[in-house]
Amino acid sequence: MGICIILGSKSDLGKAEKAFDVLRDLSVDFDVHVASAHRTPDLVEKIVKETNHEVFLIFAGLSAALPGFVASLTEKPVIGVPLSSNVPFDSLLSMVQMPKGVPIAVVGVDNVVNGALMCVEILAVKNENLVEKIREYRKKMREKVIKDNEEVRKHVQS
Repeated sequence: MGICIILGSKSDLGKAEKAFDVLRDLSVDFDVHVASAHRTPDLVEKIVKETNHEVFLIFAGLSAALPGFVASLTEKPVIGVPLSSNVPFDSLLSMVQMPKGVPIAVVGVDNVVNGALMCVEILAVKNENLVEKIREYRKKMREKVIKDNEEVRKHVQS
């Protein structure tokens, strides 16, 4: 049980690292590939057809065709993470405008953490252990905000 991650380009690696950190923290199995819908469609198809993972997390910028291409090859859930480039929102618009019948879920631009968490939540539907890990992750987020609140208030009011 896990996540098949495909980066549209090696240059996406820097942004994707935060997603990998989340998945490692939650002890979720994943593998990572670099493949292009335009330059290596045969490789994309091979990855999609051969993976045993239950969900796909796809990072793509520019025309962002990769998540839609992956969705056309599988019935498994596909989460798209639009990555920013010189043209604002091009990848986001490309992903959210999928034709009827070939859906992908899309998170915010560069929001790799939410992409990873969405995949984990999909896997948690069949895994109570992951539900507990998500609860603990959110508890830590709440605790950080409470601590930050105390620190900021102390700093400003002193």
